[in-house]
Amino acid sequence: MASFDIVNKVDAQLLDNSINVARREILNRFDFNGSKSEITLDKKGMLINILTEDDMRMESIINVIRQRMIKQNLNPLCLDFGKEKYASGFMVRKDIRVKEGIDKDVARKLIKDIKDSKLKVQAQMMDDQVRVTGKKIDDLQEVIALIRSGSYDLPLQFVNMK
Repeated sequence: MASFDIVNKVDAQLLDNSINVARREILNRFDFNGSKSEITLDKKGMLINILTEDDMRMESIINVIRQRMIKQNLNPLCLDFGKEKYASGFMVRKDIRVKEGIDKDVARKLIKDIKDSKLKVQAQMMDDQVRVTGKKIDDLQEVIALIRSGSYDLPLQFVNMK
């Protein structure tokens, strides 16, 4: 039986590289000259913390982070933007969580779409991933094409093709 897994994982090293490049770009930009902006990444909690003076600079920093993630081949759909918090004084703070894994609602939608395609494959939810098994590799490749054409608001990867 051939199988593969549908997952949502973010490479921590690539994320760290993109945050470091974004931090250096922010320090060198003219419109951030003399500002007290900082970007930090908590690798264990997969949390990006941004601290800056106003909303305009916050949006600029978020755009730079998105651009750097795209250049590192990371999908910015994995970012979960929380609410802005006002820190002491006039500083604006934002915590951005990096989503990993497939939640149950998206997994159910994936399994339903696979079953509705009437292909001879089985899909099952395993922790935070979906495993698809079938007798023919061609059927599995059709499932991959089906999933890529759908919209699930998550960056999905296909791993462990056996």
